[in-house]
Amino acid sequence: MELFLSASDPRPMYQQIVDQVTAKVMAGDWAPGQALPSIRELAAASHVSVITVRRAYEELERAGVIATRQGKGSVVAERADLPTVLMHDELQRQLEALLAIAARLGLSRADLHRFLDVAADAADARPNTPKGTTP
Repeated sequence: MELFLSASDPRPMYQQIVDQVTAKVMAGDWAPGQALPSIRELAAASHVSVITVRRAYEELERAGVIATRQGKGSVVAERADLPTVLMHDELQRQLEALLAIAARLGLSRADLHRFLDVAADAADARPNTPKGTTP
């Protein structure tokens, strides 16, 4: 399990762990049921405290990304739809951030639709973007 934690990142270390594990599950890099290192192993490998990793694992478990079994350790939650659910959650967070920025700019719903159409058209025009994949 390779995680890259940075002291210069403004996010707390536990949040960096949560974000990176979630990203790996979303991308399908880590399959349902895949074992995670123990809290102690990850703490030693990442040069952070056991408390930091424990907090990250607790957050991941609350979010449904991992499951922990007493005496067995932690595994990626065994849900085939987990990557899709996580991507929908991330899309919702991004949309909420977009709406907050649009409100600060005073943009109307029609303005937002135009921005979205322009962005989708630009994405469709890129050579490596499959057509019709933009939401």
